[in-house]
Amino acid sequence: MSKADAFVDITDAVCPMTFVKAKVAIEELDAGQTLEIHMNGGEPIQNVPRSMKDEGHTVLDVQANDDGTFSILVKKGED
Repeated sequence: MSKADAFVDITDAVCPMTFVKAKVAIEELDAGQTLEIHMNGGEPIQNVPRSMKDEGHTVLDVQANDDGTFSILVKKGED
C-alpha cells in the first residue's frame, strides 16, 4: 500500500462510529489527498468503503492484514 497523507485507526470503534471517525479524518484533508484507514473485518470493512464511495471519495486499495484487520486507502474527492 502506498504512503497516505493521513492515517486513522478505527479498530476500537463500532458501527456507526467507525464511519463517523473515518469521515472526520478525511474531512481534514484537501481534495486529492489520501487517507489510510485501519479497521476490523465484519461490518466496518463492509460499510466504510461503501460509505466513502457514497460521499464521493475513491477507494484506491483494500488490504487484508495478518491480524484479521484491514487497511484501505481512500482518495478524497472534490469538495
